[in-house]
Amino acid sequence: MIKSIIFPFLKLLIIACVVFLPVGQLLAKVELLNFDTPEQRKAYKNLSEELRCLVCQNQNLADSNAELAQDMRKKTYQLVMQNQTESEIVDYWVTRYGDFVLYDPPFKSSTFILWLGPFFLLIFALYFGKKIIVSSKVSAANSAGDISKQSKDHDAVKKLLADNK
Repeated sequence: MIKSIIFPFLKLLIIACVVFLPVGQLLAKVELLNFDTPEQRKAYKNLSEELRCLVCQNQNLADSNAELAQDMRKKTYQLVMQNQTESEIVDYWVTRYGDFVLYDPPFKSSTFILWLGPFFLLIFALYFGKKIIVSSKVSAANSAGDISKQSKDHDAVKKLLADNK
């Protein structure tokens, strides 16, 4: 009964995947850029991997299909074709969007939380984790003491009942 319901559904699901998954690949845009020198191509590639997509935030410009990332890639291409250095182009983007546009922001007063925050969170988690473990061991020891006290009380009650008979 179950097989007769599940197998046609699985067949339909597999057919849908085979038919519709390649559509996303067909809709992806391909940028064809012409460079005068291999150094320009290398600079553009490095910059598009070093700069962050401000919309996606977890992708670089090379990986993002967001409209802003496309605009940033076009502007980066224009700056590369104007023979600006990589550092000049990075400075342009940092001036415009701040250090957040960089995947590897410099260590300074405005970014120290980005660099030290994970270590503080780790120390915080370890401290409270240890506290929780110690308190659970103490409560387990207390409950074991309560059990032995209860068994002594139980024995005393049995003795009293036996004496009253």
